[in-house]
Amino acid sequence: MNTSAIKTITTFILMTPLVLMLFSCTEKNIQSIPEPKATPIIINTQDGPPDQFVDVTTIPNAVPKTTAYSRYGNPKSYTVFGKRYYVMPSSHQYKEKGIASWYGTKFHGQRTSSGDAYDMHGMTAAHKTLPLPTYVKVTHLENNRQVILKVNDRGPFHENRIIDLSHTAAVKLGVKATGTGPVEVEAINLIPEASDTNKILHKANIIPVYLQLGVFSHFDNAQKFSRHINSLLTVHQNHISRKLKNGQQQYYVRIGPLNNTEQINEVAYALQQKGITQHYIVVD
Repeated sequence: MNTSAIKTITTFILMTPLVLMLFSCTEKNIQSIPEPKATPIIINTQDGPPDQFVDVTTIPNAVPKTTAYSRYGNPKSYTVFGKRYYVMPSSHQYKEKGIASWYGTKFHGQRTSSGDAYDMHGMTAAHKTLPLPTYVKVTHLENNRQVILKVNDRGPFHENRIIDLSHTAAVKLGVKATGTGPVEVEAINLIPEASDTNKILHKANIIPVYLQLGVFSHFDNAQKFSRHINSLLTVHQNHISRKLKNGQQQYYVRIGPLNNTEQINEVAYALQQKGITQHYIVVD
């Protein structure tokens, strides 16, 4: 073996312990470094009442009024959690008994199905199939408390519940403490008994009342619309009135005159059955 080879072997032998020692230290250092812990993701799935006390006795019932159905809140059907729900064309003669629940802070301020912002302090409710909005009278079947609410949202999507109450409504009915409660939900007629329209109707019917379906600036368009409505309704035929407004001729497609609340509700229901929700009560 030559001198160069002997030097190389000698150097290798001398360096091996040092390399092993360095590798051992490095391995220990690697093993001693703790693995980074994942930051926990906290998801707030809890619902509840407001943080501060609210005197619900100062919050009045919802006031029923004729309102066009929400453009976005009333599809023919929709699906939640794999189940399809079919929206009723009208709330006419709706009455049902079942279990009520309530919702609060988790959804406060969020957009409802009708487009309104949910207010847990308001007198509102959610229903799976009633048209939005619908005004309802809710009666607690155990304590006989009653509230008037505006249904403007969808829910509750629980098999044995028929209505979700706002926090305020739940407190007023006595449902908050128990979480749920047995209730009867009844839709309110389009024209409340104490409305100004009813008062007018009771004055010997001297002022005609109409359901107005559309306003047009051209007679041809009003006539086409009138014919379309008459093709849908076999009983309540409409007519075209013309008036001068701001120097321009206007053409009004109307049904009437109508003599009482029942007749107004009957016509409005017939229109809604045909998908016509844009109509207004006018006194002429």
